[in-house]
Amino acid sequence: MTKITFMGAGSTVFAKNILGDCLLTDCLKDAEYALYDIDPDRLNESYRMLCNLNANINGNKAKISTHLAVRNRRAALRGADFVINAIQVGGYEPSTVVDFEIPKKYGLRQTIGDTIGIGGIFRALRTIKVLEGFANDVRAVCPNAWFLNYTNPMSILTGYLLRKGGVKCVGLCHSVQVCAEQLLRELDMWEKYNPVTWKIAGINHMAWLLEISKNGKDLYPEIKKAADKKNRNARKKDGEKHNDMVRLEMLKHFGYYNTESSEHTAEYHPYFIKSNYPELIEEFNIPLDEYPRRCVNQIDAWRKQRDEIINNKKLSHKRTREYGSYILESILTDKPCEIGGNVLNNGLISNLPSNAVVEVPCLVNRNGVQGCYVGDLPLACAALNMTHINVHELVIEAAATHSRQLVYQAAMLDPHTRSELTLDDIKALCDAMFEAHTRDGMITDYV
Repeated sequence: MTKITFMGAGSTVFAKNILGDCLLTDCLKDAEYALYDIDPDRLNESYRMLCNLNANINGNKAKISTHLAVRNRRAALRGADFVINAIQVGGYEPSTVVDFEIPKKYGLRQTIGDTIGIGGIFRALRTIKVLEGFANDVRAVCPNAWFLNYTNPMSILTGYLLRKGGVKCVGLCHSVQVCAEQLLRELDMWEKYNPVTWKIAGINHMAWLLEISKNGKDLYPEIKKAADKKNRNARKKDGEKHNDMVRLEMLKHFGYYNTESSEHTAEYHPYFIKSNYPELIEEFNIPLDEYPRRCVNQIDAWRKQRDEIINNKKLSHKRTREYGSYILESILTDKPCEIGGNVLNNGLISNLPSNAVVEVPCLVNRNGVQGCYVGDLPLACAALNMTHINVHELVIEAAATHSRQLVYQAAMLDPHTRSELTLDDIKALCDAMFEAHTRDGMITDYV
């Protein structure tokens, strides 16, 4: 019997999507599903949800178990064929509040804070502290398991697991499979050209739509013309703002559209959130403090949604576009599929470092997840990716060695942070973050 262990199963909606997809997959209908979390209430809610799905769409073929707290973690993992990771360490309070409020005191504003930047760096440090334990347990009780990581910061965490954790890991994000469609829809070109052929490669949250075509016709000239017109109109004083102005501006200047949203992209570069040019925030419709706002809204929404999902004896599900179930199916049945996955580069993108984690097309079959050769990225795209990879590398080494100095240097190399703060202020900010997260027990022993 195939065993699937879901780490962070208290994320009920996401567990519904991933594990509901699995219950709808023939080779996984009678699998064993081990749910692990440290929150007893959320774990119980996800258990009840999955039991309803198992009864309604699967005839109760699957075996479902729950495992609470660190002391039961190895039992959850023992004998697993696949481990799906969706944890969030620290939650909205205390950690997300700290990640946003302390940088504000130093004049540093963020939008999402989950990839790089001060928020991304400290999210990585507190999460790696937990993932280190996961990796130790995986090596001990399920060494051949595939580890599917959905947790951000994707590149840093996946890199740590592959290079320091000794597990078979692929990082998975939602943005690759929807990128081309999203771009064409916002430019009113989807109905005209669907379906299209596309190619994406780069790093997570900054992978590049390198090619997009219809029956061999390159659509980029038409896309760029439409995107430029839309943004020029939106940037006018009385123009109608839209939610993707930053990405369309990057497309204009660098020639390629990137995979992650404008609210993310705004804090990945030194061009948009600038204290000396506060008018850019309104001009490019940049939602500062967006992630804390989402957290509050999601908490409120879950209170209203809970009964609908947890107590609904008629709960159903339709298979989503998430990669998880398709990966498991391909490995188990040798039915190949292609995904956009985060893997060690090892020459796949020839002008990025070999030990970087890159997001590239991957073939999945009985041999697992195998990255496909891309070659050189356009020079400017590779250069922008390197501004993030430099931070990734320093954070991974900082986490492995508990070096506070490497954390300082990672923050000093972050594109947005270094464009706003002095070296002394960056160091002081990091120390304030360490103090707050140490007080909350999230990050300890960095010297």
